[in-house]
Amino acid sequence: MNIMYKSTRSNNEKVTASQAILKGLAEDGGLFVPEEIPALDVELETLSSMTYQETAYEVMKLFLSDFSEEELKACIRGAYDEKFDTDLIAPLVKKDGAYYLELFHGKTIAFKDMALSILPYLMTTAAKKNGVKNEIVILTATSGDTGKAALAGFADVPGTSIIVFYPKDGVSPIQKKQMLTQKGKNTNVVGIIGNFDDAQTGVKKMFNSKELAERMDKKGYQFSSANSINIGRLVPQIVYYVYAYGQLLKQGEISVGEKMNVVVPTGNFGNILAAYYAKNMGLPIDTLYCASNENKVLFDFFQSGKYDRKREFILTSSPSMDILISSNLERLIYRIAGEDADKTKALMEALVKEGNYEITPEMQEKLTCFQAGYASEGETAAAIRKVYEAADYVMDTHTAVASHVYYEKAAQSGTKTVIASTASPYKFTRSVMDAIDKEKYDSMTDFELVDELNRISGVTVPNAIEEIRTAPILHNTVCDKSEMQDTVEKILGL
Repeated sequence: MNIMYKSTRSNNEKVTASQAILKGLAEDGGLFVPEEIPALDVELETLSSMTYQETAYEVMKLFLSDFSEEELKACIRGAYDEKFDTDLIAPLVKKDGAYYLELFHGKTIAFKDMALSILPYLMTTAAKKNGVKNEIVILTATSGDTGKAALAGFADVPGTSIIVFYPKDGVSPIQKKQMLTQKGKNTNVVGIIGNFDDAQTGVKKMFNSKELAERMDKKGYQFSSANSINIGRLVPQIVYYVYAYGQLLKQGEISVGEKMNVVVPTGNFGNILAAYYAKNMGLPIDTLYCASNENKVLFDFFQSGKYDRKREFILTSSPSMDILISSNLERLIYRIAGEDADKTKALMEALVKEGNYEITPEMQEKLTCFQAGYASEGETAAAIRKVYEAADYVMDTHTAVASHVYYEKAAQSGTKTVIASTASPYKFTRSVMDAIDKEKYDSMTDFELVDELNRISGVTVPNAIEEIRTAPILHNTVCDKSEMQDTVEKILGL
């Protein structure tokens, strides 16, 4: 079956998977969605004996139907190799009653590697398929993890360059150093004076500028995105939920057809949307728990049906979730609106103009598979400490938000529950060690804390951390949120 993609905001544009990956964003500002969500066509019991790479092919072939078997398998081989520090790629670890799906074994020790390791391969293959001669400029906003994973994925990839905007004071010290030390002749990193939502808004504005696109085309450039708005980011994320189910079967924790729950720490809504798509493909998922930090715009949405970004923006110890405009929610809104593009467009326009929108009771009824919870800063720290003391297992702050919601909402359900563990604790050492024993570790430097975390956890310090201990800063550009386009034009010589 050949799956085509359409925009969430109009019914005019239909494109192939490779064209959707290249464009990133639809021309009307909407997000690309498949015309239908395909059914998983592999037997559930077979999943238990499949490698990560085999699972990836079975899932992705259904969505990326204009890629040949040879092309897709080459992309998967190139992505999921020794860049990951385990052959399992995404191990499922049982601790204190829950199952932690460790999505941080890639090059930059965050779950973004799961998709951003393959996106450059998908994009360069898509460019060849569509006869693209322009250089593809990856333009991305990051709240911390996407930036480094995208930079690492696209560094020195022929025919591409990458520009990453991040909130200068809104990422962890380790995240910041990871980005600022990134090598690659085609990499550019810019700190903005503003928050992630400002960065994301600025990037979307540039994507939607026809005048900028024309000027870039004349110079031989075209934009694409590595954010989770790109369908080439979203599809690879579906894979690891299917793989997790196979691992539960393999470990004898569930029987074939038995349902599992999923708890996902959520910011831009891409990661949990991938689990929702997996459920709609026929994977036996019961409840999707959307876990928020103190920026609980999604928690409030699921409780009330009203999305309201007009609130204080809070900097937390889980910065990748410090987001008030969750872009990928638009794909869910489109689905529960009965794939009504006009209705979706009107709601998204209200979000821009008025700062909020409210869905109908009929739409809200279609969200019964979701439950929402959130963790305060104190509860996040307590979750880290609880699991460390109970199971000798150290998790990062984002995973801790999900862990808190698991104990609060899902643990009593009697259904086996997978927690998406989205980053290595080494990425947020200060917050993690403070949570375990603030008094003891308060005076240590960031890298002393790394060594202490190694000592108490027994987990080897990842290469991603070792290599930035002494790495020189290679990027020092900072601009105001209002100067983002000027900065891009300067970088590209427009």
